[in-house]
Amino acid sequence: MHPSSRDAASSVSPEEIARFGALADKWWDPSGPMRPLHAMNELRISWACRHFPLRGRTSRRVRVLDIGCGAGLASEALARAGHDVLGLDASPNGIAAARTHLENHLLPDGSGPLTYRVGSAEELVAENARFDAVVALEIIEHVTDPERFMHMLADLAEPGGIVIVSTMNRTLKSLAIGKIGAEYLLRLLPVGTHEWRKFITPAELGRYGRSAGLSIQAIAGMVPSLTGWKESRNLDVNYIAAFRKS
Repeated sequence: MHPSSRDAASSVSPEEIARFGALADKWWDPSGPMRPLHAMNELRISWACRHFPLRGRTSRRVRVLDIGCGAGLASEALARAGHDVLGLDASPNGIAAARTHLENHLLPDGSGPLTYRVGSAEELVAENARFDAVVALEIIEHVTDPERFMHMLADLAEPGGIVIVSTMNRTLKSLAIGKIGAEYLLRLLPVGTHEWRKFITPAELGRYGRSAGLSIQAIAGMVPSLTGWKESRNLDVNYIAAFRKS
């Protein structure tokens, strides 16, 4: 039996938090070190929102946890889509940058409320917090134990709620493109951003989800094109998956 997430060691890697925290003041620069996230953000947010549960018969506004939110790139987009969002990150620098950006760029009318918090998934689990949707974008490949992390995501979802995970597949193609190409050749990402051996195959992610009591609802590849990132059946590098909690 898998250990309870309440008894699990911290999912937070101090090295990863320090690495991304050091980039906090550059997070919102679309030409800076987070430009790949800026490029794919519209696709991953629109895809996630399509798979959120209905609240009642017609309402699409749901309570969303954006875990590992960094400086809030996805959190703001989710709030602009009309959802009630909590952005959570273990990096004080990241959350400070998220709050500063929100103060300087007011959300338009029709947006949902957005709040930020410094903390970990374990803390929310201990508080018995629950959300209609839990979103973990480009984070699971950076945690200390991805299977335990999936259990925590499941714990944080309401029954019938949705868990959205995006990550990178562990293939030779992702090694060439997502690691060597992006970090060393094209310099799209700072060197050391990713550790290829920690990339997660769709089969592994599905197994972690089943172990946590989640059933997969949809999965899609995310690939760059001349007009921006698009949804694809190709899961070789970047992909996104939606799980439902029983």
